[in-house]
Amino acid sequence: MSAIFNFQSMLVVLILLVCTCTYFRSMFPKIIDNYKTGLSGVFWKCARIGERLSPYVSICCISMALYLVFWTS
Repeated sequence: MSAIFNFQSMLVVLILLVCTCTYFRSMFPKIIDNYKTGLSGVFWKCARIGERLSPYVSICCISMALYLVFWTS
């Protein structure tokens, strides 16, 4: 099943996208900058969400990990 049609998989993909973009922005700031449009602009927005809302993103990562480990079969 595709991640688009499964809400849990879509949340996992979005959380991982935000975390990955934030990491790449901190390591390689020239790759993801705010002047790009299109797909690079989406990556920059995900990185910005990860930078500004990092406590909430980390709580989401931890809660999703616990849910996947303990409640899915």
